[in-house]
Amino acid sequence: MARISLTRAGVLALLACAALAVVVAVSMRFGSANPATQVPLAAAPAPAVPAPLHWPADGLRQLLAAVEASRDEGLLPADYRHDALADAVKSGRSDAAVDRLATDSARALARDYADGHIHQRARFDWHVGHPAAALATLDFDLAKALKDGTLDAYLRGLLPQDTRYLALKAALRDTPSDETARITHIRASMERWRWMPRTLGDDYVWVNVPTYTLALMHGDTTVAKHVVVVGAPKTPTPMLSATIGSIIVNPWWTLPPTVLHEGQGKRYAAARGFVYVTIGGKAYVRQKPGPNNALGRVKIDMPNPYAIYLHDTPAKWAFGKPERALSHGCIRVQGISTLAGDLTAPGTISDAMANLTTHTVPMQKDVPVYIVYFTAAPDADGKVVTYGDPYDRDAELVAALDHRRYRRAAPVAAIKRSLVTPKRDSTTNGVSDEPERAENPGTIATY
Repeated sequence: MARISLTRAGVLALLACAALAVVVAVSMRFGSANPATQVPLAAAPAPAVPAPLHWPADGLRQLLAAVEASRDEGLLPADYRHDALADAVKSGRSDAAVDRLATDSARALARDYADGHIHQRARFDWHVGHPAAALATLDFDLAKALKDGTLDAYLRGLLPQDTRYLALKAALRDTPSDETARITHIRASMERWRWMPRTLGDDYVWVNVPTYTLALMHGDTTVAKHVVVVGAPKTPTPMLSATIGSIIVNPWWTLPPTVLHEGQGKRYAAARGFVYVTIGGKAYVRQKPGPNNALGRVKIDMPNPYAIYLHDTPAKWAFGKPERALSHGCIRVQGISTLAGDLTAPGTISDAMANLTTHTVPMQKDVPVYIVYFTAAPDADGKVVTYGDPYDRDAELVAALDHRRYRRAAPVAAIKRSLVTPKRDSTTNGVSDEPERAENPGTIATY
């Protein structure tokens, strides 16, 4: 047998090669912990980019008409390549470039109809849940509509079908072009409607901040209407959707940090029901149920990340003011015991209000609450009325729709929302009956 003689360098080289082979084998089998040295396996397939659809002349003409009709929805046809489409229709071209142009245009129009043109809604303190299911099947549905010759019906079906949106559309059509303020309110409100869920529920509570009203709705019918007080411009009410969890009769009130900060140096008198407690080394000020309680006799709890709820108030005078943006963010409701009674079994609320003991009444069914911001809305007769813009948001929103940079005449305080964990319903034990409002002054970015 031949003897193999290796030098020290040769041995080291063989060991290095063996070690490298082991590393490669292990990496190929299990992957490397270090992405920089990982031996690539079969690459995960990248998300497929849908191929452009083929657009026959008739489909192209339908698309051009639909793009022109976007103006009736308060949008800009230019955002959907109107002029290029018109040139393609006029020239009769039919090639890959036209197919790409038309496909991109149709997809953009469908997305905006289904989900709104503006996607950075938090800039406008809008947090209403909107599951746009149509977006998940958009490419399939668009291709089918083009094949079936139903493009116009498909696109129109993506828009809100609520009678309130349709009333706004008619009002936009009938408003003279020189009534710019009214047009701004209508266009802003139409865009917000495109941000809304397409199904609101059989029974729901509708709070429209600019009108300072709350409506209990059954389908399209207003069952009851209440005057409300909403958040002041410095502490605005966020736009959100939530589900009523329970109704608390004779609630305790734990003062949130914003109220305590405003009351620095102020003693909260025991005669008004205030008590001081310390839990976990942190001091709290709470107010007992009673005639002076800041939440009044009834609180409607609807867990949400912004600690917003509906409640009574001893300060009834505020309901008589024409402009009622006065609160720290939560909604004060005139006649809230009647509203609570409408939401529960007969006699439940009146029985609970017979004394000052705290009662938590669970809901027997889900009732959504929508807190919204529509400065243009139809009245009881269907006529569109425009309202004030207490948080000064419409001009900025329409500037975003029109791709214009917006500058305020003067700085306006805004809210940087910090999410908080929704707490359990009110009890007389502990201090977690009132979620603290998370409010910090910030600055709204301009477009």
